[in-house]
Amino acid sequence: MAKAYNDGWYFSEQFDENWLSWKGTDLTDEALVQLLEENHFTQVRLPHTVKELPSNYCNELDYQMLSCYWRLIEAPLDWTGKEILLTFGAAAHVAEVYLNGQFLAKHANGYTAFTVDLSPALRLGQKNSLLVKLDSRETVNVPPFGKAVDYLTYGGLYRGVTLAIKERSYFEDVFVNATGDKKLHLQLKGREADDAEIQGWIGDGSDNLVAVIDKRPFVAELTLELPEVELWTLENPTLYQLHLELMKDHQKLDEHTVRFGFRSLAFTSDGFFLNGEKIKLRGLNRHQSWPYMGYAVPKAGQVLDADILKFELGCNAVRTSHYPQSHDFLNRCDEIGLLVFTEMPGWQYIGDEEWKKVALQKVREMVEQYRNHPSIFLWGVRINESPDDDNFYRETNALAHALDPSRPTGGVRNFKRSHLLEDVYTYNDFFHNGSNKGCEAKDKVTSNPQKGYLISEYNGHMFPTKSYDWERKRLEQALRHARVLNDVADEDDIAGSFGWCLFDYHTHQDFGSGDRICHHGVLDMYRNHKLAASVYAAQGCEKPVLAISSSMDIGEHPAGFLGDIYAFTNADEIRLYKNQKFVKSYVADKAYSALGKAPVLIDDIIGDLLVEEENLSPKVSEKVKKCLLAIAKYGPEALPLSLYPTMAQLIAFYGVTREKAERWFGKYVASWGEKATQWRFEAWKDGEKVAETIKEPVQKVSLEVKVDHVDLCEEDTWDMATIRIRAIDQNGNTLPYLNRSLTFKLDGQADLIGPEHAPLVGGMAGTYIKTIGQKGSAQLTISMAGAEDVQINFTCEGGKENE
Repeated sequence: MAKAYNDGWYFSEQFDENWLSWKGTDLTDEALVQLLEENHFTQVRLPHTVKELPSNYCNELDYQMLSCYWRLIEAPLDWTGKEILLTFGAAAHVAEVYLNGQFLAKHANGYTAFTVDLSPALRLGQKNSLLVKLDSRETVNVPPFGKAVDYLTYGGLYRGVTLAIKERSYFEDVFVNATGDKKLHLQLKGREADDAEIQGWIGDGSDNLVAVIDKRPFVAELTLELPEVELWTLENPTLYQLHLELMKDHQKLDEHTVRFGFRSLAFTSDGFFLNGEKIKLRGLNRHQSWPYMGYAVPKAGQVLDADILKFELGCNAVRTSHYPQSHDFLNRCDEIGLLVFTEMPGWQYIGDEEWKKVALQKVREMVEQYRNHPSIFLWGVRINESPDDDNFYRETNALAHALDPSRPTGGVRNFKRSHLLEDVYTYNDFFHNGSNKGCEAKDKVTSNPQKGYLISEYNGHMFPTKSYDWERKRLEQALRHARVLNDVADEDDIAGSFGWCLFDYHTHQDFGSGDRICHHGVLDMYRNHKLAASVYAAQGCEKPVLAISSSMDIGEHPAGFLGDIYAFTNADEIRLYKNQKFVKSYVADKAYSALGKAPVLIDDIIGDLLVEEENLSPKVSEKVKKCLLAIAKYGPEALPLSLYPTMAQLIAFYGVTREKAERWFGKYVASWGEKATQWRFEAWKDGEKVAETIKEPVQKVSLEVKVDHVDLCEEDTWDMATIRIRAIDQNGNTLPYLNRSLTFKLDGQADLIGPEHAPLVGGMAGTYIKTIGQKGSAQLTISMAGAEDVQINFTCEGGKENE
């Protein structure tokens, strides 16, 4: 079995050819340490980024370098006759591996794993010098490079490394194709295994035995029928384990364990089907990046992102744009029932023949390395938004089908009537501009209406929105997402859609807002929710969702007109109270009739108050209300002509004077000169109040801190805690314009990732802590002027040897 090999590494931001001559046996431990220090190496733990970057206004050139990772390998004599295999989870972006100065392997592309056989250069019974020359410059001739790229590509050994000690005969690969008809199709590839035997078992997640595979000669293919198993679904993502053993002369030579799920996938002209059930895909695009750390984040961060998508945003799918992502992320998607569309690395550009050769190899590695994940439902075999290249894409499509006949293929394009060589036309639909339909009809885009059709991106760059933008812009971002979701839901032959994107991300100088950030996310970079996140949460979350688009502060709006207010909720109705007096009840906006949980429009903040407090009849109240709201919207000098007859009627027949109108306007619309107003929004579902939000002047400022976990445990490498921070008022409302600074003070057996001082941005912020391999505890204190300190206590289970 493979074991983690993430400790004991040294890193330098330079590379010197003379280092290839280093021999582990030539130096004492003390001399070796001195040599590393003299050459400016620092000790690191994997995953590792070549350069931590500031959260904004970073420089993408800072991580583009020719760097070096070095490690000592002690090879005991009992490795004699074994295969010593070192697997790198990812090395961004071109890696050359040397052992004792001997070149062993080169891997070009930073998004898939590769394995190096150390045996040819390994000196048994001695210390060995392992060196990785890593090129993270964007001038390399491999995907996604060659032109501009709209995301930072960071560098480093940013996923874990494992070491496996194998006999000469072992399993090279096991592909489990578990179908919806409850058949298990195995494809086995073994090294020197033809004269060996296999045996094994299949179990469920509760250690119950499902089936036994009796000992038999090694075969390349094997099919089993298991009628009692459960299918993998979004609601019940049942997983099973296959354990295989390779035997010869009653001796176990190797073993291999795979987790998998039974399910069927199909795209038709009518949509997407999981186990024969039609599913409307509702997802977001995800980059695998974080502040400061870039790509180099361990399991905890990967798991958190999957959980955010499924449980905080109610999504049922995710697209891993624009490259294969961590198995830790995919494993969590398998566990929680989150469908995954993953694709070959690249962005718009197709290079020369050497570049294409590397790209084809990446398709092979993607499919072979990820095909046992039941969550993956679609292979992306086109370079994102690239032009048609039929010869190239015939090869990528054929290769994916040959390696995995169980899944359909797609390819993301941003133009209509593209040549469709894949099974699904996946299209970036940026048609919606805020005033038109949310998406184009399928028959206006695809070149083959009989095949499946999927919207792979929408919104994003069409309406970048910062967490600190003014209120109406934040609302418009949310409504744009709602409009697209609604109109996609209304099109039966569109399989679903993926919004751009999950969270804000670093980008190159050619893109973004000049601060090296694309503010396209429904979350900020620290995974804090913007208003648009509630649109998704309302659709798929079971827990109550209630987000009000307005702070109800008239000074935030031109002429003090609050305008339309929206509630994003999964409740049935919203009840509004003003200063404890009931105003009105509101239900879903009919403009979003196809959306399961449509936004609730609150366009009348007067309700029946004129009847109750001014003794107006309901008929007159409605006329007065109409005029007052029009004055707020248009101003008294630009009222629509159609309103003048109503105003004249109120003056002539109902005694409405200018003085009364001004008083009512100030009291019921503008609240000028009135006592501070409290607005209470209640969400009701099935006759019960499930949530409420109060909007009133801020009386107290405090910090709300959410931590993904406080019991930190090192498994294969360092563990990380994500701390998400909001500045809130006494009612839990985010304070988007609070611009105070936070101070982070960490004590104990952990390290802080990022700066000790950071500003609130949009009233939100975040930080991270990491374990250092020591058992103990740690305390993080978060301070801000004008608020009470927040202290978080962590336990650290560290010090695990992973050699």
